Amino acid sequence: MTLMHYTRAFGGIVWRELLRFLQQRERFLAALVRPLIWLIIFAAGFRAALGISIIPPYETYITYDVYITPGLLAMIQLFQGMQSSLSMVYDREMGSMRVLLTTPLPRWFLLIARLFAGVLVSLFQVYTFLAVAYLFGVELPPLGYLLALPALILTGMMFGALGMLLSSTIKQLENFAGIMNFVIFPMFFASSALYPLWKMQEGSWILYEICYYNPFTWAVELIRFAFYQKMNWEALAVVAVCTVVFLGLSVWAYDPSRGIQQRKATAPAGG
Repeated sequence: MTLMHYTRAFGGIVWRELLRFLQQRERFLAALVRPLIWLIIFAAGFRAALGISIIPPYETYITYDVYITPGLLAMIQLFQGMQSSLSMVYDREMGSMRVLLTTPLPRWFLLIARLFAGVLVSLFQVYTFLAVAYLFGVELPPLGYLLALPALILTGMMFGALGMLLSSTIKQLENFAGIMNFVIFPMFFASSALYPLWKMQEGSWILYEICYYNPFTWAVELIRFAFYQKMNWEALAVVAVCTVVFLGLSVWAYDPSRGIQQRKATAPAGG
């Protein structure tokens, strides 16, 4: 295998995922409807009642809708990571991924290419949402829209790798839908997406601990600080480590000689 083979395969996988996304308009609308409901209805209702005190990375008081925007961006990426993994389950059994996994290309390369394609789709969704949010009065620092891009790429990879890891354990599409609900909503609500951690600590120490050790919290904080041209090193470390761990476990799980897929293949027919 030469570099040209890897490049062509990578481009083909990414291009196919982008075409699939463009052809599924309802998927794009659904990705925007969820965060917009939170922004327009939920945040608007609390905007006058709740103000966020001056905490890093903010240097002045902000409105509630501005505060929850980074959390909504992370939610878009989390949903995209799960959606991409849902299609991965189908492709692995009956679609193109079933064929790709039989090619001489290393499985880690195929998984990373698929992961990168999902990240590109999530970035398109994120910046479309930011444009719509701007029309509703959510204004973030202009330079932050560009500086937040590396953070969004890293968080998108973390969520995509998590979804890929989950997809390796699922054989039927019906089961994956239930797991999505058990992963997405607890991660979103038990994080700093809706309320600062210090407010969680005032209300419940146990809930604060859960939020603190939730990778989603650190993804939100990494995005939040990036928009204000600041670096949260702790958030960067947590997200980077989680990305490597989730991706490493995904590669292992999809390895037919060692991982979960191998155990499924050798399991008894009635098991």
